[in-house]
Amino acid sequence: MNNTNLMQIINDSQEVKMKKPKDAPEIDSLLKKTDLSEIDVDAHLEAAIKYNSDYSHWDRVRYRTKDGLDPKIVWAFMKIMRKNNCKHVKIGDLKINYSLIEEFQKIIHNIDVKAPTSILSTNGLNENEKKIYSVSSVMEESIASSQIEGAATTTPVAKKMLRENRRPKNESEQMIVNNYNAMRMIKQLKNKDLTQELIFSVHREITKNTIEDSAYEGRYRDTDDIVVSDKYTGDVFHEPMGSDEIQKTMESLCDFVNNEEVFVHPLIKGIIIHYLIGYIHPFVDGNGRTARSLFYWYLLKKGYWVIEFMSLSKAIKKDRSKYDMSYLLSETDENDMTYFIKFNLNKMEEALDDFIWYVENKRKEQYDLETEISGHPLLPMRQRMIISDAMRSGKTFSIYEIQSKYQVTYQTARTDIIHLESLGLIEKTGKISNQVLYSIRNSVRKTDKEKKDTTPPEKVKGLDKFLG
Repeated sequence: MNNTNLMQIINDSQEVKMKKPKDAPEIDSLLKKTDLSEIDVDAHLEAAIKYNSDYSHWDRVRYRTKDGLDPKIVWAFMKIMRKNNCKHVKIGDLKINYSLIEEFQKIIHNIDVKAPTSILSTNGLNENEKKIYSVSSVMEESIASSQIEGAATTTPVAKKMLRENRRPKNESEQMIVNNYNAMRMIKQLKNKDLTQELIFSVHREITKNTIEDSAYEGRYRDTDDIVVSDKYTGDVFHEPMGSDEIQKTMESLCDFVNNEEVFVHPLIKGIIIHYLIGYIHPFVDGNGRTARSLFYWYLLKKGYWVIEFMSLSKAIKKDRSKYDMSYLLSETDENDMTYFIKFNLNKMEEALDDFIWYVENKRKEQYDLETEISGHPLLPMRQRMIISDAMRSGKTFSIYEIQSKYQVTYQTARTDIIHLESLGLIEKTGKISNQVLYSIRNSVRKTDKEKKDTTPPEKVKGLDKFLG
């Protein structure tokens, strides 16, 4: 998108009007002016504890505090309590902080338990399944991340474009192709330290042929005329730092990421990278996509390989307004990233749960398919999935699409198609350009009434633990 401010994209795509939360009051001067002997301290403390239980922002506290309590005093007590668990980070001249609240510990534990490498690698997914699911998830992430930033196309159309390796027809499709290529590239960079050149490489891939001035591909902005604002009201939500500060701030960010002396949990640190790229806004365009790509890069670097099976952006897209609000809540409370971390951790857990459900559903589909075609010789897993996908979608497909989707050679895809055709499971249905199109044979399809009422066997050994 050509140097268009972020909030315009939000309003164009979702017709949502955002209201910036009020800046939180400064508590030091407030407490100096307050005579605690004149207020009900216990009642104010009780309210502070209640609001801190879900890490409420000042904007919520100021409206909901009742029963004669002073919301500013409640807020002051809340901030004092938060300081006990507060972590401080200095990136250049930028000071940020966050609190390790109990909810974070629970979510991080859940993610670490649900997605341990040992279960996935030894008892869950075989290597072929991993490859197939990874490609699908990378496509989902690439499409959703681009749609968040205004790419105007549907997910099915975008997936078909990627699978066919078709040239993008417009800027929206180019954004998606770029994102897809960037997501594949970061897997090759996962053993590298974070450097500005690595950041430039990712940004260059993400913005290829989408910025009006190509000189800004893989280069920091040298202009200060970019603001995050509301298209309808003109309200400014965020003014990025001056262009003269970007270089040293990004250098400091790289130092922070590469420094392992002070342990920061990888999930938290990855989200901090995500937040800071958005906050610093170092590029004229592509900041959000770069931020989310570097989040993925960092988690892959730290051994969270399950992240390549999850689409964080797809989960974010469902609650786009809350995503943007989590930025605003953090910025209007002294750069307290706890709000942003909270939102993203919840979305990470949601994305992981979606993946687990997807695997379970796929296994169920494979069982049902085996029951349906039990009269045929046992098919390899990939060929079963080709039939399963074709039955579910009802769409035609080519050998090239099979090659792209399942990440196999053209000859392997052709062999699969020939085998399935010889068994009478698929048939030629047409041709487009020089590609023969295939579809599932009508005789293979069954109506719900024709299907037997079968109960799937117990989950695959070991997968029951993984699937919960």
